[in-house]
Amino acid sequence: MAGLETGLLSAVAALILAVAILSMVLYLVPIPLWIAAWASGAYVGLLTLVGMRLRRVPPGTVVTARISSVKAGLDIPLNDLEAHYLAGGNVVNVVIAMISADKANIPMPFKRAAAIDLAGRDILAAVKMSVIPKVIETPRIAAVAKDGIQLHAFCRVTVRTNIDRLVGGAGEETIIARVGEGMVSTIGSAETHKDVLENPDHISKHVLSKGLDAGTAYEILSIDIADVDVGENIGAKLQIAQANADKQIAQARAEQRRAMAVALEQEMRARVVEAEAEVPRAMAEAFRQGHLGVMDYYRMKNVQADTTMRDAIARGDDTTSPGPKTQE
Repeated sequence: MAGLETGLLSAVAALILAVAILSMVLYLVPIPLWIAAWASGAYVGLLTLVGMRLRRVPPGTVVTARISSVKAGLDIPLNDLEAHYLAGGNVVNVVIAMISADKANIPMPFKRAAAIDLAGRDILAAVKMSVIPKVIETPRIAAVAKDGIQLHAFCRVTVRTNIDRLVGGAGEETIIARVGEGMVSTIGSAETHKDVLENPDHISKHVLSKGLDAGTAYEILSIDIADVDVGENIGAKLQIAQANADKQIAQARAEQRRAMAVALEQEMRARVVEAEAEVPRAMAEAFRQGHLGVMDYYRMKNVQADTTMRDAIARGDDTTSPGPKTQE
């Protein structure tokens, strides 16, 4: 009985070991994938598949991409696909992009496609944009013509991908900025805003002539002015603001002159008061030295009284005042 149990345990252990060995062999050597590659005409050796497993490269991804390329008539070496995967690239995306480019008669070698993919660009979207151009709408641009009238305009820019400049080329933001700059300069050089409204195509022609797609990842096919609206009269506002500023400056200068005149008047009055204060002192000194008599003094007082009365009459003041009433 004990021998039977021992034999049964040995058989179970051997079965488990056999299943584990078989599972490891099937993992290292993906037989179904090898058969699929052989049947598709993209033969891959068993040792190559084992080496992929050991290098931690998923054979399913690389071999499937290899089969797709061979079926599309592209001969991409398996080592290149494996190296691109190890570099962190998207192997399937690159192969699909190369197939799409080949069908569209766009030259796309594997090295260029791999470089674009490793640079962070979506190579498949770039190829699709080369086949089907993309329309970029610029934001509403405000510019002022020479007559001072502000215009608001925006346009639609049709671009397609330039595969040769996709690595290191500027993106959509640069295209939008350059087109906006060209619109501002074109409107600003117009003599009147009516010229722009009558011929809006001059804007697109002028912008296209500048070669704004230089150094970018796109090729500009056309620039179409979508809408042009008349804004504010900026020139009139600036003239009004300048006139107000000149007015304030003139008022400030006039106030400064008035203040100086008031100060001068007060200074002259102070000198007059000071001179009048010297008169009693001079009269006292004349009395002491005998140069002025009593009758001269009274005559001078009469003259002053007469002068005061004449001034009051000239001003229209009431110089008569009722005397004190006597009690009966």
